[in-house]
Amino acid sequence: MEQISLQVVRRRHTGRWVAAILIGVVAANVVLSLATNPNVGWGTVGEYLFASVTLRGVAVTISLTVIAIVLGAVGGIGIAVMRISANPVLSSVARGFIWFFRGTPVLVQIIFWGYLGALYPDVTIGIPFTDITLFSSPTSSVVTPFLAAVLALGLNEMAYTAEIVRGGINAVDRGQTEAALASGLAPSQTMRKIVLPQAMRVIIPPMGNEVLTMLKTTALVSVIAGQDLMTNMQRIYSQTYEVIPLLVVASIWYLALTTLLSFPQAWLERRYGRGFGRRPSSARRLLLPGGRHAS
Repeated sequence: MEQISLQVVRRRHTGRWVAAILIGVVAANVVLSLATNPNVGWGTVGEYLFASVTLRGVAVTISLTVIAIVLGAVGGIGIAVMRISANPVLSSVARGFIWFFRGTPVLVQIIFWGYLGALYPDVTIGIPFTDITLFSSPTSSVVTPFLAAVLALGLNEMAYTAEIVRGGINAVDRGQTEAALASGLAPSQTMRKIVLPQAMRVIIPPMGNEVLTMLKTTALVSVIAGQDLMTNMQRIYSQTYEVIPLLVVASIWYLALTTLLSFPQAWLERRYGRGFGRRPSSARRLLLPGGRHAS
């Protein structure tokens, strides 16, 4: 059959070029203004960017992020399963948990855990209804600022993760569950082997955003001296009064960490999105009348 060659003429996008030039000019002016502004204190930025106190804060920030996300993911899956359970007790408990931790600001939760000793001065473990005490210690020595930050961030993340996981589970066609149960799989096996793997395609993108959000939310633990990056920067500029340079140092590190975390997120999205995306444009050909393809 005769092949017909077509000449493709690209459209002119004058508006795009004009917008790109304007944005480039504005961005260049902003960068130049910051680079030449003596109030930024680039010397101070260079002094503290890789200082030991800064690196210790970065390590604590990463630790808080990882621990909170792991707790949120593991606990969130459990809460989500309870939330969709046919058991009214489990479902009500999960609803109440999500309602409370999503309904109160995370900053309030951080402060609450940080000052838990004002509510319970001592942590005591004993045998109920007896005077036998197995362990007793001041709350301030048990619930350290780091542990308070982990509890606040982890529990808060559980509530949000539970709703993300529940949305992913609901996105899986009900027929998948019915077919798995009909083939003899137990409900727990169906959830673990059939439903959750398919739900990951919906769960991964918002969970990636949750990781990035959690990294930045760790800055709030500075209100209870959580030893994170922001806490250490605040401690320094409260003594040196060089607020802007230290905030620039913190911003550079947060930007660097969020940029690094965006790469595994993109990889996971591609991995779990295989088979659901559009075909690449190079694989599409123009179909002409009569069933002929343009070469």
